[in-house]
Amino acid sequence: MRSIVYSTNGDPSVLHLVERELPEPGPGEVRIKLAFSGVNPTDWKTRRGGGPSGGMPFPEVVPNLDGAGVIDAVGPAAGDTASTTTFAVGDRVWVYLAAHESPLGTAQEFTVQPVSRVVPLPDAASFELGASLGVPAMTAHRALTVAQDGPTRLSPGALDGRTVLVQGGAGAVGNAAIQLARWAGATVMTTISSDEKARLATAAGAHHVVNYREGDTAAAIREVAPDGVDLVVEVAIAQNLPLDQAVLAPRGTVVSYANNGGDQVTLDIRPHMGLNTRLQFMLLYTVGDAALHAAAEDITAAIEDGALRVGEDHGLALTVFPLAETAAAHAAVEDDTVGKVLIDVTA
Repeated sequence: MRSIVYSTNGDPSVLHLVERELPEPGPGEVRIKLAFSGVNPTDWKTRRGGGPSGGMPFPEVVPNLDGAGVIDAVGPAAGDTASTTTFAVGDRVWVYLAAHESPLGTAQEFTVQPVSRVVPLPDAASFELGASLGVPAMTAHRALTVAQDGPTRLSPGALDGRTVLVQGGAGAVGNAAIQLARWAGATVMTTISSDEKARLATAAGAHHVVNYREGDTAAAIREVAPDGVDLVVEVAIAQNLPLDQAVLAPRGTVVSYANNGGDQVTLDIRPHMGLNTRLQFMLLYTVGDAALHAAAEDITAAIEDGALRVGEDHGLALTVFPLAETAAAHAAVEDDTVGKVLIDVTA
């Protein structure tokens, strides 16, 4: 099989296309013939040595956490009492955290994964959608289910009566947060930086879009939500916390899932005490299995309802590279390409 590997940390040039033997699934594992691999910022950060393990966790690594394809081999007892899902050859699936604590990511034609990281992909969903889930959709799910007084699971009506502000609604996590929050019944607001990004956020389903480069952003948000927003899905807390404070409702929650714009944040204690603010930081690697499995189930339900989609018409433009150009795909994500970057593993 064709695989993309790296054996030293560095820029995209460390990625190489090689031929490897087909891996065999062990107990509780399945082998997946991949159609698409998804590229996330955490993938290039790990490649550069900034991943959760630091440095090179294995002598050779196949990158990328997310992907989708078809099961073509099942190991012993894959899907018995250790899992709630039984898998069979031919099942369509999506994969998450494939390269976490494993050398076998999704930038290759086949990957072997434990059944705990494999999720059935509804027949109506494309493999492009499946490969776009994982990190973005599961991060969005977690962000929407940790608020004080809020739901711990998502379903239609779970966020009725709540106002959600998604900072950066044109990104992959922002897009998933908008779609999932809208599906769950929230009033969804988002901030963007251009007319084109406003169009994408609106296509995703945002009720209200605010360009933070034009006028008084806090006033624009308060005009729509005079009582404040209940939950902020935050991509750049170091830059945005003063704005979040200005628009947050009492007992509101700010969920920070990235450090865009700075590694340190300074806050005014008394105003947040008065609001009873909850500041929630999150990283998908350490949220725990229960949260991951809940996210997988709710995301699947949203897909089956037609509420979670990708593509230009749904606010998440797809940029696709062939497997041999994985280095270019990683570089595109590092360069903040708008939308979602995928690798067509079959090309």
